Formats: sequence, C-alpha cells, structure tokens
Amino acid sequence: MRIVVAGLGGVGGYIGAHLCKLEDEVIFLARGEHAKHIKEIGLLVKEDDHEWVAHPNSVTKAEGLEGKIELLFLCVKSYDIEAVLADLKKNITHETIIVPFANGVEHKARIDALVEAKVLHGAVYILAHKEGTGVVVKKGKVFAALFGAPEYPEESALVASLFEQVGLRHKTPQNIEEAIWKKYLFISAFGALTSYFDTTMRNVYELHKNWAESLLQEIADVAEAKGIDIQDEVPKALKTASSLPEDASSSMHLDFQNNKRTEVETLCGYVVREGKSLRLPTPMMAKVYGVLKQKSARQAS
Repeated sequence: MRIVVAGLGGVGGYIGAHLCKLEDEVIFLARGEHAKHIKEIGLLVKEDDHEWVAHPNSVTKAEGLEGKIELLFLCVKSYDIEAVLADLKKNITHETIIVPFANGVEHKARIDALVEAKVLHGAVYILAHKEGTGVVVKKGKVFAALFGAPEYPEESALVASLFEQVGLRHKTPQNIEEAIWKKYLFISAFGALTSYFDTTMRNVYELHKNWAESLLQEIADVAEAKGIDIQDEVPKALKTASSLPEDASSSMHLDFQNNKRTEVETLCGYVVREGKSLRLPTPMMAKVYGVLKQKSARQAS
C-alpha cells in the first residue's frame, strides 16, 4: 500500500514514524531543512523514557509527489488543508482513503467539497510537537487515534489494522462525530485559554478553573444545539487538564509563543460563528476570540 503523511509536526511526525515500521511504502511530505534532515538522517522521535529514529521510503514536497495515493494522513494545520489538497489533487483518486488529523470538527465536509475520495473523520489525542529540524517530541502517555465514517466501514477497518500492526492505540467509534466533538471540546477550550493567559494547561486548571468551566460549557452547548450531546464531557475535560504534565501546553499556545500562524479561527472563531448561526450566546469564547484574533493578526503582519 502507498501511504502518504502530510504534515510532519508533532502529530504527523509521531504517527508517520510509527507507520515506517510497516512493509508498505511510506512517503513523508515535507520541505526545507526538515525534509533534508529526514532524508539524510531520519526523523528522531523523543518520548519520556526513550528516543528512536524512523526512516520513510521517501521524502518530497506535495507538489513534487508522483503517482497515486492509496492512503493519505492529513496532519497539517487546519488552515493549510485547502493548499495541500490543491497540490495533491493530481495524486488523489476516488479510491484514495483520506484521514484528516487536523484540529477541528468540520474537516470531512471541507475535504469532501474539494476532492473525490473516501474521506473519514479523524482526531488524535496526543501531546507532541516539532522540537527542531528532524526532531519530534511526545510528552506523557496520552495517545489515541480516532477515525471512521459510517459509509466507509472497510476503509476504517483497514486503517485500524495498520495502527494495530505498529502498536498505535486507536478506536473506530460507532458515533464518530460525537467522538470528534469530545476531542474538540478540550482542545478548543484549553487551546484558547492557554493562549489567552499565556500559560500551561495545568495552570489554566489551577488558576483559572472558572474560565475553563464556562468555556467548556459554551462549546458543549453549541454541540448540543447541533444535535451532539457531550455535556458529560465537561467535568471529564477538567479532570484531564488537572492530571497533565506541569509543562504541557496546547499547540495553539506554542504557535503564539513562536510567532507562527495560529488556528484561532478553527478553535475559537468556529464556536462563535456557529453560536451566532444557532442564536446561542457564547460570551466567554467571544471575549477570548476577540483578543486572540487581534494578537494573531499582529503576528501575521
């Protein structure tokens, strides 16, 4: 099978490194010094108690990829999805399986509108980031990949078998949309608040718990208005935050710290816009979004 991993940050790097254990052809899409380093030396994965190096079959830019893709793991930031798919449209067929592991809940619909392929829902629970050229760091024991689509049971089972072979924890929930929203609930709230307060997730829980609880509730209410009940996840999300490593933060917070483009529209703006369309007030998220949108715009200028 021809497997392509787009996006070699924390998520794509960690998953892609494990997929290199397969006998299948595994191709990494990357550019610049990151790509050069991986081609020559491999991708170094650092975990809490050990580190190891993965070697894909090849590394190339998306626009330079030749041949058809059978399985595509889309691990780029949410704002890069359209651009990457434009570069890969020549390689995608109606039989290509696409698993988006970007943050957000609307990606399957976005991708279905752009290409003709077998698109699954996808989400990953992980604390990982690109530390430097050719290096990915994963913190803690948290890892679980969720994916699937009711209309593609065989394709979902195929992806599950690959994850099983390389020892990656995974689930194919019957109600995959609800599962995606459960993940979104946490990353939206804590991505927003770690960025707003410029601190870690543990500190948000310990110092700003009321903010976190209010924001989680607003997101759960938006989901419920869309027919997805995740109200029971609010206390669970708080408990998860309380048990994370002291220095663990969100990917959006790290992007703000490093003056990179952020996913503020996906993680914050989406909640505000959906709330307005549903005539559901989201005052806390609107406040946080307003501040972070301005901050993100300043970084981009």
